[in-house]
Amino acid sequence: MEDIVKEFNEYRTKMNDVLFEQKNLTLNRFFNLDMHAYADGAIDAKTKEMLGLVASMVLRCDDCIKYHLGKCKEQSVSTEQVYEVFAIANLVGGSICIPHTRRAAEYWDALNGS
Repeated sequence: MEDIVKEFNEYRTKMNDVLFEQKNLTLNRFFNLDMHAYADGAIDAKTKEMLGLVASMVLRCDDCIKYHLGKCKEQSVSTEQVYEVFAIANLVGGSICIPHTRRAAEYWDALNGS
């Protein structure tokens, strides 16, 4: 299962490099804003990543879900906390989020070497 984590991270890095090579001011500013938005502030970075995960699940963006799960792992979010995030996302987003929750659970297991 760890292959899905490696594959996602390698592809994301490769394609981000392609985007950054273009030196597009608007795209670069967007990426910079996004990076800084998740830094510690009035809300700590760990909570912000969990909020990002909920939003990504409700918006049904599997790439975003994987990204935020990886960041949650870096922020020492526990499995119990991740599953509470999954629950909130399904309550807010409805049953359409269930397939994304399944893939998110699979990816979380891969991040944890399960």
